[in-house]
Amino acid sequence: MRTLLLLSALACVALAKETFHGHQVLRIQAKDETQLSLLKDLEQMFEQLDFWRDVSDVSTPVDIRVPAEALGEVREYLDSWGISFETMIEDLQAVLDEEQQEMESAARFGEARNTDSFDYARYHPIAELYSFQDMLVAENPKLVSKIVIGQSYEGRPLTVLKFSTGGTDRPAIWIDTGIHSREWVTQASGTWFAKKIVNDYGKCPMLTAILDKMDIFLEIMTNPDGYAYTHSNNRMWRKTRKPNPGSSCVGVDPNRNWDAGFGGPGASSSPCSETFRGPRAHSESEVSSIVNFVKNHGNIKEFVSIHAYSQMLMYPYGYTRTPVKDQAELHALAQKAVSALTAVYGTRYRYGSIIDVIYQASGGTIDWTYNQGIKYSYTFELRDTGRYGFILPANQIVPTANETWAAMLELMTHAKNNP
Repeated sequence: MRTLLLLSALACVALAKETFHGHQVLRIQAKDETQLSLLKDLEQMFEQLDFWRDVSDVSTPVDIRVPAEALGEVREYLDSWGISFETMIEDLQAVLDEEQQEMESAARFGEARNTDSFDYARYHPIAELYSFQDMLVAENPKLVSKIVIGQSYEGRPLTVLKFSTGGTDRPAIWIDTGIHSREWVTQASGTWFAKKIVNDYGKCPMLTAILDKMDIFLEIMTNPDGYAYTHSNNRMWRKTRKPNPGSSCVGVDPNRNWDAGFGGPGASSSPCSETFRGPRAHSESEVSSIVNFVKNHGNIKEFVSIHAYSQMLMYPYGYTRTPVKDQAELHALAQKAVSALTAVYGTRYRYGSIIDVIYQASGGTIDWTYNQGIKYSYTFELRDTGRYGFILPANQIVPTANETWAAMLELMTHAKNNP
């Protein structure tokens, strides 16, 4: 009966969801600066376009979700200017339907009773992720605790798992996933990381040495309202869920809301934009809670924020072309971490500063943390490079997490050895 009720609830939720029938994801390749400028004009002409990968430079393609009703005009615009493009996803709703069917099929087995039976190879709704954290703490009380650093706009707890072998005033490492809610592989990877830590402490020499000296803080659902909304209403939702006064558009991009070049290029002043910066720096509780935690802790040595997609590992800055003073060290460490990642399955990553590798973006997380004195500030963009984008199949969760963890061990070890 319980399973039938769960499946019935999932069916009702599916009926309420925004659909994307006929939406296509186009990959567009500008050949010169003139065509780049034309793509920026396209963004202004069609507000309903969803730029999965923003306009940056001619070396990087632009991925855009185009609604069915705008598809003809957009294609005509690109053809008229001789801008080359290909279709990455023919019908977005068909891909989402497959994803939903997989989740419904997995739901027939019910919720996990412990973290050993938790299915790390599928995507989970928010209630199951909260339950997972509670189970992990209950099973490993000497190693794991849960702290609440604040509340989301809709009142959900902003929970952080603390992994510690004891002691006070210890240096720490921070990891967050899911700041952009539709990037499901990040929350799934964060859950896998949590289990990996408890499984490997005392067995993996690298991790054991790290935890014997430092604490690890892991926030899996950095944007819980947005994550819940991707399951209940709109799978493509990116931002927070706080209303914007004077606008019918909801939410702020929590990775444009930090006090690091706030309001500069690479962030939007329009509440309807996917990169809306918000009314002021740290206006979102999901951001201000981390800000307060970092400042109050005072001894965080490494900060890693994990996103998807594009397969990149980056360090500051994103809001300015001025190199950080530690660029040589950060670049060498990124290279080492990427080499460790690639060694697992052969996955290729680009690495470097945000502004050089991807695009200019102001108000970003790790620019702020670096300016706070956290030298080892990095951000990942996980799998893939665009075949699926934000709709990465669930069978890639564990491989993605596994290879990323190899890179994380290199980053964390370096922070441990270089206080």
